[in-house]
Amino acid sequence: MSEHLVPQTARITDIVKETPDVKTYSVQFSSGEAFSYLPGQCAMLSLPEVGEAMFSISSSPTDSPMEFSIKEAGSLTEKFHRLEAGWDVGIRGPYGNGFPLDMIRDKDLLFIGGGIGLAPLRSLINYCLHHREMHGDVHIIYGARSPQDLVFKRDLFENWPECERVRVDVTVDAGDEDWDGPVGFVPPFLEELDPDPKGKVAITCGPPIMIKFVVQSLDKMGYEHKDIVTTLEKKMKCGVGKCGRCNLGSKYICLDGPVFTMDQLDKLPEDY
Repeated sequence: MSEHLVPQTARITDIVKETPDVKTYSVQFSSGEAFSYLPGQCAMLSLPEVGEAMFSISSSPTDSPMEFSIKEAGSLTEKFHRLEAGWDVGIRGPYGNGFPLDMIRDKDLLFIGGGIGLAPLRSLINYCLHHREMHGDVHIIYGARSPQDLVFKRDLFENWPECERVRVDVTVDAGDEDWDGPVGFVPPFLEELDPDPKGKVAITCGPPIMIKFVVQSLDKMGYEHKDIVTTLEKKMKCGVGKCGRCNLGSKYICLDGPVFTMDQLDKLPEDY
């Protein structure tokens, strides 16, 4: 049986509470060595007698340990949020195609994230910053419902802004008395910033409704669909093309995606 179909045991070594309903878990594999993966790929996490589900890997393959950022949204994720450091979980993978690294080489990069959608983008952002000489300017635009819902705050406000040729802009749907930054939804915020499409690849991930309007905004700003990259990972279930849940026209999201250019998606049925 292929190795990526067999769960490996991994121990949770650290847990960071990102928001009231998102936690980031660092894991150490019992074998001592994690499987190799690409930014944007996913893995199946499992708890005995509870179940399993697909999650983005939120760490870069250039970093250690491997990390997963999990939003509490159902019975399995509720159980994950009760775990503490020292507990063991099952992990199998990697699944999916990952982000197109050859396509973004030597390009300026525009990352547009919303909510927990910053998790897979974080993997690619940190990968690109590790290989800084291979990429041009990096512009990160991110939004969440409120200041309390911003994930990876240390990256957003400390680590990334300190890097060479990196710009970070953050907005929230609704501020509070302590928030003095921009307020508004991501698509109009993107249009207000109006980043030049010349020589640039835009990579977006977030709630499907956000992605829809972000792409419309990018259209207005002159971005070509071949230069817009997004993910459809919410449609993934089994990860190996057997359950049929992620079938989209001639494609299986778990095998042919979850990462696509909009140029590729334009050729598929509009039910994503």
